[in-house]
Formats: sequence, structure tokens, C-alpha cells
Amino acid sequence: MSGLAGNYGSALYSVALSENMTGEVYNELCELERVFSAQPQYLKLLSAANVAKEERLGLVDDCLDGKVHPYVLNFMKLLTEKSITTHFGDCVKAYRERYYLDNGIMPVTAVTAVPLSDSQSKRLTDKIAKVSGKKIILTNKVDPSCLGGVKLSYDSKQIDGTVSHRLKEVSELLKLDASAMT
Repeated sequence: MSGLAGNYGSALYSVALSENMTGEVYNELCELERVFSAQPQYLKLLSAANVAKEERLGLVDDCLDGKVHPYVLNFMKLLTEKSITTHFGDCVKAYRERYYLDNGIMPVTAVTAVPLSDSQSKRLTDKIAKVSGKKIILTNKVDPSCLGGVKLSYDSKQIDGTVSHRLKEVSELLKLDASAMT
């Protein structure tokens, strides 16, 4: 994330926080992020140097005015005015980091060989929440090469309880034992 995007995302968060609007603004940013990921050309258009600034700002008004909170609308206008809308995703990431920190939310990625069932996801989420004391947002990624078990990633940490990881450990141990015998 660029320092620029971090600064803009944090500044928006500070404004929203001062008005007790962090949740509403966050939800709208997430929705825009979803829409823009489906239509990435729109953000490029809003930063295009060959399109007049007034026309680009008009596009933002036409698309968002009355549909999002004025803070979000003005934020998009500011990014458009500065021709930096392509950094929108990183701005949202900076906002999200502060929002999660202030609200005790921890995103966790669980990599498994097959998709977790709803009950497995709930049990895993509940267990991590109990240990961490945080609200958990669990994302399940499927990687058949795991063979079984689960690999958890959160807060720059990784716990690998997959079968493939354990097999690698056993293999390394056997290699060490074999080299000691010679």
C-alpha cells in the first residue's frame, strides 16, 4: 500500500470516527470496492488525464450522489480531482485496518483441502474468538495439496496443521536420522 493511499484512507477514517460513522462508511466503501473490482475501467476513467476534471467529477456525481454518504462521495471526488482513483483499493485497505483495530476484528484465513462446512466454520471461528478475544472474520480457501487438516493465517502469523506440512516434517526428520547414521 502506498503512503499516499494510507494517508487518504486514514484521513477518511478519522473524519468518520469524529462523527461516529465508521461502520456506515466502511460498509459503503466495501460495496464500492466490490463494484469497482467488477468494473476496474471505471476507476481508470476517473483518473484519465485526457478527460477533463469537471467531466470526471460529473461522472462521480452521476454515479454516487444520493446513493452514498456525503463523506464517501466527497472522498471519491477528492481521489478523482487528484487523479488517484486507481489507489482506491489501497485507501479502503488502510480504512479497513483502522476499522478492524478499533472494533477488535481479526481476519483469519483457513486453508483446507476441501471447503469447510458451516458448522466447521462456526466451531473454528468460535474457538479462535475465544482464544484471541476478538471478533473473527473467517475466509476459507481451498487447496487440495493440503491433503487434510487446516493452515491458519492471521496477524502475520501462520499455524500449519495440514497433513502435507506434517509429512514434510516427517520427511525432514527421516533425512536427518539417515544422515546421522552415515
